[in-house]
Amino acid sequence: MALTTMKELLVTAQKEKYAVGAFEFWSLDSAQAIIHAAETENVPVILQAGKIECDFCDGVKYLAQIAQIAAADAKVPVALHLDHATDYDFICEAINAGFTSVMIDASMLPFEENVKITRKVVEIASRTGVTVEAELGKLSGNEGTVNVSEEEANQTDPKEAARFVEQTGVDALAVAIGTAHGFYTFTPKINIQRLIDITKEVSIPLVLHGGSGTPEKDVQEAVKHGIAKVNICTELVAAFGKTYIKTQAPQDFKYTIPNLFGPSKEAGYQLALEKIRLFKGL
Repeated sequence: MALTTMKELLVTAQKEKYAVGAFEFWSLDSAQAIIHAAETENVPVILQAGKIECDFCDGVKYLAQIAQIAAADAKVPVALHLDHATDYDFICEAINAGFTSVMIDASMLPFEENVKITRKVVEIASRTGVTVEAELGKLSGNEGTVNVSEEEANQTDPKEAARFVEQTGVDALAVAIGTAHGFYTFTPKINIQRLIDITKEVSIPLVLHGGSGTPEKDVQEAVKHGIAKVNICTELVAAFGKTYIKTQAPQDFKYTIPNLFGPSKEAGYQLALEKIRLFKGL
């Protein structure tokens, strides 16, 4: 199956009140594990990668090719999303490479500057039907080369979100409601009321970043009240990494490709499956 646009997936999810899982990938086996989990539940899925993953694979074109190979025989719709991009030229490179969705993250900039650069990305992406996600408000933690302390994090203003969407024409909006990037170093307090207030002002699909480690009940409440996409990165990377280390622990371990890498792929599949079921409300 050819890669599809993220907008198609999110609009349907928004209407039917579930969320599409967006999972970070960096290799063919990670992409296959994610897609296999989606096929198990017969739901669409999003493969996403940021600059770190792209640099690890020597560029966006290689990751795009990996995604195209992994999705070629997929039994469910698969979108390819560029996560947390801050550079316009890099976004254009991703679009040219075959990414079907891009995120411009100018949330660290003042509102008017965020609007300006986001609108510029929307203009170029719309020429080829590529979905555009943007962010308003700040999440604490690390995301690529951006670091926001817990004290600096602020939540999305509903009225400001409405103006932002109107002025930029974005297809999806990532909102800050109390989640954080990476594993939590504090007890999260997810502001569901803020999310409800945003949905009253904004009609496009909303995105929850910082899904790793967020309490399940909070995720389900967020999906119930308007979140149509949930990002998972750290937990998936940890599932692969911890299993890779554990697998080699036995003294009699025999090094073969299936023995060494198979368990990590299975762990990634199980993690993605667990999250997908959560986003469906199961």
